[in-house]
Amino acid sequence: MGILGESLEKAAAANTTRPIPKSAGAQMRFLVKQHKGTKAVAQLLGISQRTVERYVKDQIKRPRKDLAARIEREVRRRWQPQVRQKAQRRAAQTGGITIETRARFGFTAAPGTTDDGRIRLITQHLPPAYAARLFDAQATGATEQQLQNIAAEGLQEIYFKGRGRRADGLLVEFTDIDYVEMDF
Repeated sequence: MGILGESLEKAAAANTTRPIPKSAGAQMRFLVKQHKGTKAVAQLLGISQRTVERYVKDQIKRPRKDLAARIEREVRRRWQPQVRQKAQRRAAQTGGITIETRARFGFTAAPGTTDDGRIRLITQHLPPAYAARLFDAQATGATEQQLQNIAAEGLQEIYFKGRGRRADGLLVEFTDIDYVEMDF
């Protein structure tokens, strides 16, 4: 998953109403319940099935840092899916999505204008149509480049073209992303 996909995941996780389980055993029990067995969780995390069983029984309490990060990431990804879907649906229908990014933006525009790309810090609210497109693309397994293209099109229309009031024919390239944060 790329930087935009991770940012969408973080934004969705920020809408949860309860914190994720704290202990490794509780997190592992949650994953086992979600995947309906220890074998699938072991394959997901890249550890043995016996190790998963020992976490479930609280025989092991503190995982290695890399394993703890993988466990937490998988729990966050699956935590409160209905709450996350409701927040995404609200953003796609009425609320829209806010993107804050620092990236290189290059332009293809009319002759006589500068088209050199430069680093810009942009915080822009995009309308619900772009939020819906981003969520649909993410749900269908779109590549990072496809997500970037949707975000670039949204920023092009709203930020650079002013919703069609200026810069007709301007095409924006969204590259060299330093960071992206999304909120909905």
